[in-house]
Amino acid sequence: MRNLKLNNGIEMPNLGIGTYLLSPEQAENSVYNAIKDGYRLIDTATAYCNEKAVGRAIKRAIDEGMVERKDLFVSTKLWPCFYEDDDPVNDELDRLGLDYIDLLFLHQPTSNWKKGYKKLERAYKEGKIKAIGISNFEDEIKEVLNEMEIKPQVIQVECHPYFPQYELRKITEKNDIKIMSWYPLGGKGNTGKLFSEPIIEKLANKYNKSSAQIILKWHTQMGFVVIPGSSNPEHIKQNFDIEDFELTDDDMTEINKLDNNKRTYTSTKDVVEGYLNWHPTLEK
Repeated sequence: MRNLKLNNGIEMPNLGIGTYLLSPEQAENSVYNAIKDGYRLIDTATAYCNEKAVGRAIKRAIDEGMVERKDLFVSTKLWPCFYEDDDPVNDELDRLGLDYIDLLFLHQPTSNWKKGYKKLERAYKEGKIKAIGISNFEDEIKEVLNEMEIKPQVIQVECHPYFPQYELRKITEKNDIKIMSWYPLGGKGNTGKLFSEPIIEKLANKYNKSSAQIILKWHTQMGFVVIPGSSNPEHIKQNFDIEDFELTDDDMTEINKLDNNKRTYTSTKDVVEGYLNWHPTLEK
């Protein structure tokens, strides 16, 4: 794990544990095991319905003296149906059991996203959040940069060797905005295909690593933040074990040839706008 400096000066680990599709019980166990293994970046979201479980795992690790709060970097995502609430950030803090959030994203760019962003800016100025993020705002990023007062520090998007966000990176690199990768291993239906690509298998053999470790290393050497999720303790430990080797420039060039500019996940504006009215069933 290495730290990246964000455009507001704070540092963020480049490798963390994701909790997408994990039940509350799985999320609590995975986050606790991840912290025990050395992870310091933890990612969740209101829509995952496991924020309280993540908070319980963090509290347990702190209470046991495993880690101090200041050494953890917690990111979560505000769902669109809460963008217009009076104080949605306080609700996030309550669910997580924290007194500040390191990175808070707007989860989707629905029609009321500007109201949500202004609430993030207010929370940022009040010290309730340390960094602002936008998730899936690829088409809207220029509007964010042109109209919002505070530049976002991180954008979370689908990103992997098949779709390395070449066009988006022209904007993010110019504005020093970090990319956090979701579907980092190719995503549903593509993970097995990516793992079995000849160049990935060749490098896995070369470095005595798994295909997943080779791909995660590619992400971090590309300068991305990566958050693989798992409920398997061995996979969690293995995903974190990528600091004892370095891919060469030639290795990176060969992996980059896998780019076919095709997403795994596709959506329409109508579907995204539907997210505005969908209310996640928050964990008890």
